[in-house]
Amino acid sequence: MSIIKGGFLDRRGFLKTTAAGAIAATLPMGGAMAAPTRGGHLRVAKGHGQTTDTLDPGQWSNGFMSALGFAVHGRLTEVAADGSLIPELAESWEASDDAAVWRFKIRQGVTFHDGKALTVDDVVASINHHRGEDSTSAAGPIVAPIQEITTEGTDTVIFTLDAGNADFPFILSDFHLVICPANDDGIDWQSGNGCGSYVMTSFKPGVTAEFERHENHWRDDVAWVDSCEMLSVVDQNARTTALVSGDVDAIDRVDLKAASLLGRRPGVEVESISGTQHYTFAMSTNQDPFTDNNIRQALKYALNREELVEKILFGYGSVGNDHPIGRGQRFYNSELEQKTYDPDKAKFYLKEAGLDTLTVSLSASDAAFGGAVDAATLFQNSAKEAGIDLQVVREPKDGYWSDVWMKKPFTAVYWSGRPVADQMFSTAYQCGAAWNDSFWCNDRFEELLVKARAELNEDKRRDMYWEMQDLVANQGGVCIPMFANYVHAKADKVQHGDMASNWEMDGERWMERWWLVE
Repeated sequence: MSIIKGGFLDRRGFLKTTAAGAIAATLPMGGAMAAPTRGGHLRVAKGHGQTTDTLDPGQWSNGFMSALGFAVHGRLTEVAADGSLIPELAESWEASDDAAVWRFKIRQGVTFHDGKALTVDDVVASINHHRGEDSTSAAGPIVAPIQEITTEGTDTVIFTLDAGNADFPFILSDFHLVICPANDDGIDWQSGNGCGSYVMTSFKPGVTAEFERHENHWRDDVAWVDSCEMLSVVDQNARTTALVSGDVDAIDRVDLKAASLLGRRPGVEVESISGTQHYTFAMSTNQDPFTDNNIRQALKYALNREELVEKILFGYGSVGNDHPIGRGQRFYNSELEQKTYDPDKAKFYLKEAGLDTLTVSLSASDAAFGGAVDAATLFQNSAKEAGIDLQVVREPKDGYWSDVWMKKPFTAVYWSGRPVADQMFSTAYQCGAAWNDSFWCNDRFEELLVKARAELNEDKRRDMYWEMQDLVANQGGVCIPMFANYVHAKADKVQHGDMASNWEMDGERWMERWWLVE
């Protein structure tokens, strides 16, 4: 067995976070961050959430529910602020020489909110909740390689995979893979009984959730505030108004047009950090006209990426290249030719499809991402030069993820990305994956996905991931025009340490990592 000492997998090199884009972030008097203090009530407005949200972790699809999950529940592993992997409910882990068998030692003394002790049976049942042919969990594809889960004694869970996976412990940090109490039906997710640092006292889907500190939580370095209220406020102007008026202490998804102005207001700080978040336009490759890759390529070249970064992100981001691996990640393909706006090349691909003109509808809503409707309109304007009539359909914010995304053939989408390439590809690009929103299937991609996961030679693995990015970019069904920084705003009384960039608002762990200074 190859032991990963202390349970840490260091990934500082490929999850490069930067505060270079931070604006209006200040330090307290004296030039040093104030030490964390306990107490107070934190109120946060999130630009996520819908009335169809459920406590079933396999169905979580937005930032409201992932933030709720990080507060209420625990996972086996955790992505730290610096991008490294650290133990959470797993105390340590070790792998076989081929990385196909993983042994996790489960932390002792952890209790759920109702006082029940965490057991290995809870871990097994919780991961099994996402497995199986009938699973509808969004995490189904990333746990599919697990062939068997067994236990040894009272503190060890053994995962046997269908092939080696050097990044398997990272997979277990996924926000869906929470550990719930086992019961006769599998797990109890309905009650919201978790072993996280906060107890959920109220949950109204698409409206609000309330929390109180779990006094018997096993960690003493998290959960600084006594209580928290999280509001679903999808309207961007309403979120901003709530912060300025003092009704909430922090908001995500700041209106980038007004970010600089907002950051100059007394008592308000705006912060920006680059990461893996990207905005997309997903085409259903199982529906005409998107079954033809020539059509898909025509649309990709009819998109003015630089204009979107300038006018939608206002510089808080960078152009994308139609694949989901960010520049700071370990296996980013730095040699893949960058697509640029080229109406003539778009016309060429239309002719290859036997067309002179094309008419398609693009569904968008600011529930997808801030400025999504404006981005679709800019896409519409640039596509005209290529003979493409892109008809923008403004969709309602509520119900967008349940009624529009993956229901209509061409939609605006946001992705927070994933810390490792295999996790991102398996979640959103693997054939048949629950969140494969382009319904794309490619035999060569599927072959490489399995091989790259099991390959322990870094150079060979890099070559495979580079080819996979090429396949997604030039044969896939998703336009990825831009990577967006995470930009949030907060009252200056809200303090934190170094911020994670694997999800927005400090890896969506703001509830347990941030504190108040009165």
